Amino acid sequence: MIAVLKPGATKEQIDNLTAWLEGRGLSVHLSVGEFHTIIGLIGDTSQVDTELLEGLDMVESVKRISEPFKSANRKFHPDDTVVEVAGLKIGGKNFHMIAGPCSVESEEQITAIAESVRISGATILRGGAFKPRTSPYDFQGLRAEGIEFLLEAKKRTGMPIVTEIMNVNHIPIFEEVDIIQVGARNMQNFELLKELGTTQKPILLKRGLANNMQELLMSAEYIMASGNHNVILCERGIRTFETYTRNTLDLSAVPMLKELSHLPVVVDPSHACGIARLVEPMAMAAAAAGAHGLMIEVHNDPVNALCDGAQSVTPEQFDEIAGKVRKIRKVMEQ
Repeated sequence: MIAVLKPGATKEQIDNLTAWLEGRGLSVHLSVGEFHTIIGLIGDTSQVDTELLEGLDMVESVKRISEPFKSANRKFHPDDTVVEVAGLKIGGKNFHMIAGPCSVESEEQITAIAESVRISGATILRGGAFKPRTSPYDFQGLRAEGIEFLLEAKKRTGMPIVTEIMNVNHIPIFEEVDIIQVGARNMQNFELLKELGTTQKPILLKRGLANNMQELLMSAEYIMASGNHNVILCERGIRTFETYTRNTLDLSAVPMLKELSHLPVVVDPSHACGIARLVEPMAMAAAAAGAHGLMIEVHNDPVNALCDGAQSVTPEQFDEIAGKVRKIRKVMEQ
């Protein structure tokens, strides 16, 4: 349920109403916009007399929300959420390129790639330290050592880092990581999501391989319900009957998620396609669709990469992609 307040509502009136609602066991989310203040109510709202609430002088209207996701709902928070990461702003009218290798292989490798993508316009460095792999015999990542190498690359370039977490017990290892990524396979690891909700770390939440948009938003809700509203959604392709690409990139998810939710939405064309030559057109299409950012896998030697070399572009190719995406962004801003 949401209560839209009239523009003239005073802080004292809002505080009194909030206290009254919380006294009835409801969680209250306050969203102060340019023209309206919205009070979002989470919990058993059946005990709230809507006619009584709507009859207050300060209340303009009261609406019940049918969608199961509340905190992530744009009706609760009409303005775009902007997540701040090491001085960068993700969401709203901001756009960022996240780039780096699928897996951190050595300090020299991650540092060289970081320096290259930064020059090309990337603002956030990605790299896998813990790697979930379909086969138990594939390279599983350097783990804690990989995070150390990422942090060293951060020191040299000034770029904040994002890397994937797989286990709730690993949270202390991620203390210096700027953005914690929840991969597609863990999108519905609800115990992990709840624990991440107790931190205030920005969380990059990837859509599961076979999950719909509502399920993605419900996973975001788990994080937000535990107190962390710094959530970034990531469309990374879903599994369909198509076999020519690794997954099917659902670009319709970008405008749809932006309509349903106030959270930033970024796109990962690398995992969606699984083919390096398709990353450029899909990155351009994602930018044109209104994504708040792109997450692209870049490797300086894709042929010999320990993980996902087939979908990784070279630093030179990334430079071309970044240039074309900037041109599309200029058109979008007109």
